Amino acid sequence: QVQLVESGGGLVRPGGSLRLSCAASGFTLDSYAIGWFRQAPGKEREGVSYISASDGSTDYTESVKGRFTISRDNAKNTVYLQMNSLKPEDTAVYYCVAIVWDGSRWNPANFASWGQGTQVTVSS
Repeated sequence: QVQLVESGGGLVRPGGSLRLSCAASGFTLDSYAIGWFRQAPGKEREGVSYISASDGSTDYTESVKGRFTISRDNAKNTVYLQMNSLKPEDTAVYYCVAIVWDGSRWNPANFASWGQGTQVTVSS
């Protein structure tokens, strides 16, 4: 199984910033496309941002475009999600997972497992 560990969440005021980390252990991350997903209480899990393995191309859900930036540091075996201008509606548990392209969209890979996630709370 390809399992990743998320960290970096916390409580932040609206307009603030956080940087989430997604670390791999026991395998090298550079062969995998990685996605960040989030799940708010009472809502379905949704994809937030994706980064490919081949050329590092990125994609974002509309609600976070211009505010979030996904990146990867293969030397550190880590993928990051820089979140700026945070809003209360960004409050959720954030997860990272290996993803695969099905021709039209990114999906969590069947061989991947979900970690514990990291809680992000945006509140004044």
